[in-house]
Amino acid sequence: MAGTTLVGAPAGVAAGNPWFARAVGNATQVISVVGTGGSDAKLDVYQRGPAGWQPVQAGIPAHVGSAGMAPEAKSGYPATPMGVFALPFAFGTAPNPGGGLRYVQVGPNHWWSGDDNSPTFNTMQVCQQAQCPFDTAASENLQIPQYKHAVVMGVNSARAPGKGAAFFFHTTDGDRKSTRL
Repeated sequence: MAGTTLVGAPAGVAAGNPWFARAVGNATQVISVVGTGGSDAKLDVYQRGPAGWQPVQAGIPAHVGSAGMAPEAKSGYPATPMGVFALPFAFGTAPNPGGGLRYVQVGPNHWWSGDDNSPTFNTMQVCQQAQCPFDTAASENLQIPQYKHAVVMGVNSARAPGKGAAFFFHTTDGDRKSTRL
């Protein structure tokens, strides 16, 4: 899936209208997430071909952060940021399902560092909890049912403290409260 991009738009943007076309550079595939109110959203998948952007699948029900969508990411604020984000790699507790992205199968010692005061902030780390070089209470253990398959959203790739960490596009365990982008 080289050239895949995730784009988050505010509520009210029409499906099928490639509102993102000028913002995704040379990407050949786009996953568009449009907020429809509260934490509800819809997901559309697009492919760029000779005729331009074509929807592959549209109107897939999805959920975003409990605070909906926000113009920018902020640490501790449960909203999904709007914007155009690269999808640098995938991970999950299950084996690689394919798809072309680099994939990391995670276990109990895989963490996403959310510690604003650590040089590991906003990166995947592998360590036993007692030996991790960051505050695990501010971080997320990646071995959970929702992360059977997940894709890292390139939010805050500069890793600036306070600008948010651990934004993933992921599966669900069936509990609406746990289904998030």
